Amino acid sequence: MVEHCDAMGSTYSIALYGNNQAEMRAAIDAAFAEVARLDSLLSNYRAESEWSEVNRYAADGPVRVSPELFQLLAKCMVVSHESEGAFDIAVGPLIKLWGFYKGSGRLPSQAEVADVMPSVGWEHVALDAASRTVRFDCVGVELDPGGIGKGYAVDCMVDVMRRRGVEIALVAGSESTLFGMGAPPDEPRGWRVRIKDPHNRQRTLDEVFLKDSSLSTSGSTEKFFRVEGRVYSHIMDPRTGFPAEANGSVSVIAPHAIDSEAWAKPYFVLGREWTAQHRPEEFRVCFCDENQEEPCSWLP
Repeated sequence: MVEHCDAMGSTYSIALYGNNQAEMRAAIDAAFAEVARLDSLLSNYRAESEWSEVNRYAADGPVRVSPELFQLLAKCMVVSHESEGAFDIAVGPLIKLWGFYKGSGRLPSQAEVADVMPSVGWEHVALDAASRTVRFDCVGVELDPGGIGKGYAVDCMVDVMRRRGVEIALVAGSESTLFGMGAPPDEPRGWRVRIKDPHNRQRTLDEVFLKDSSLSTSGSTEKFFRVEGRVYSHIMDPRTGFPAEANGSVSVIAPHAIDSEAWAKPYFVLGREWTAQHRPEEFRVCFCDENQEEPCSWLP
């Protein structure tokens, strides 16, 4: 059984095996209901979401948030710090300036970038665990869930289905973040997933098997625009205010989708050497770049 739904600016899909059609249908409905709930919590496309309320009011003073949102924001702050700002939860002003928020992209001037940079950066965000509040230290700061929300949603969908007894399923968020639960009946190694050539999506560079693990891929050709022959990727380097210079893609396999998604972009920005020195032992990371001797290779 395979089903799809749209939420949080992405398309989510579920493929699952089971013996009881009614139970499978109920599990899928519950998982999609969970995505709808998260849409009302985390979407920056919805003015009434809790995430949007934080963006609207946190510069005026501390905003009290739900335990779930506070925990997610705390995770975002940890990744922002550990990635040395290559992942930045407060990258919102840059995403809007470059036209990647509800758009296909535009090339801003150096002056425009310089104008918004003072309000970009996770250091402007203060979390208070005692009061469970979020506060910005200046006007113009804006949180963007694009680098982590999809992975969090996939993990939540998996948890919902597990509680309903599902053991074998593949959950995907826009095909870039996937979680394989168990293994299909005909493949004990897990769910077969293709790592595609970032420059030719019809070509497969490698295959992996997901068994109770997640894979996320970020690349320079997922979303981009061209100006005077130059390609500008949607993957921002928040430290510079400009898209990352790297070319190709990075795929991350991790125990949880929130981690595979959150780290795919900063690994892309920071490159092979930094990633090799800092990735956790339980992560597998693959760099695909046509400029390398091997177009697709896993870090040892």
